[in-house]
Amino acid sequence: MLYLVLLHPIVTLTWWRWSIHPSTVIGIAALGALYVWAARKPGREPTVGQKILFFSGLLVMFASLNGPIHDLSDDYLFSAHMVQHLLLTLVMPPLLLAGVPGSTLRPILSKRGIAPVARFFTRAPITFVVFNLVIAAWHLPPLYNAAMANHNIHILEHLMFMFTAVLMWWPLLSQLPEFPRLAYPGQMLYSFLMSIPMSIVAVYIAMSDHVLYPAYAAAPRVLPISPLEDQLLGALIMWIPGGIIFYIIMTVVFFKWNARGEDSTAGAQVDWKPSAA
Repeated sequence: MLYLVLLHPIVTLTWWRWSIHPSTVIGIAALGALYVWAARKPGREPTVGQKILFFSGLLVMFASLNGPIHDLSDDYLFSAHMVQHLLLTLVMPPLLLAGVPGSTLRPILSKRGIAPVARFFTRAPITFVVFNLVIAAWHLPPLYNAAMANHNIHILEHLMFMFTAVLMWWPLLSQLPEFPRLAYPGQMLYSFLMSIPMSIVAVYIAMSDHVLYPAYAAAPRVLPISPLEDQLLGALIMWIPGGIIFYIIMTVVFFKWNARGEDSTAGAQVDWKPSAA
């Protein structure tokens, strides 16, 4: 009987095929083209390593929004959706940020009308609050179910995840002293605190005694688990890997701080004024 349960979805479902969504391809191609164009300007050339990081981030974005991960997330498994969300918030953004030289961002962020806004929204307390509010809000059943029912709302959800995730990573990876990353002790505290809100959301989902997101209850089963078990698995994916990533960051930062012997990171503010351009 178990053999039939496992075999049946493979025979009847086609989620493993690589579906491609043109809107994601256009957006990712546009980001890549913009990066290449900016990299050709004198003084803004990224290193080979930075190019690898940036295009790896675009590859993660493509794999998350197309193919099996996308199809499983949209049509079958809540747990697959949590994998997709982790890729879009905890893997893709740091790759993109680490791959863009500060000299490439400076001409944009230094504009007089943009600089004050950028300075405000890249401060650690603001990035912490904005990112976690977005994550928590979109996992409440009313908003989550609305996204599952309406593709345009779903697109908005993913755009908000990716944008606020880039902000969230900024205090850890900024390459602009005008908009500095936190000092090493601050990075460790920030990473520790960042692991808490996502855990609270995951506990809320895991402790539910009923299916919070009905779209998955009605979906064909591609794994021999119930919708409630799938929901619990998704909560654990959000909770454990999501938390581990931040503890790994804390460990890396600690050893970097210890090796340096003093806190002389890019966390110091500089006397800088936006250009009038």
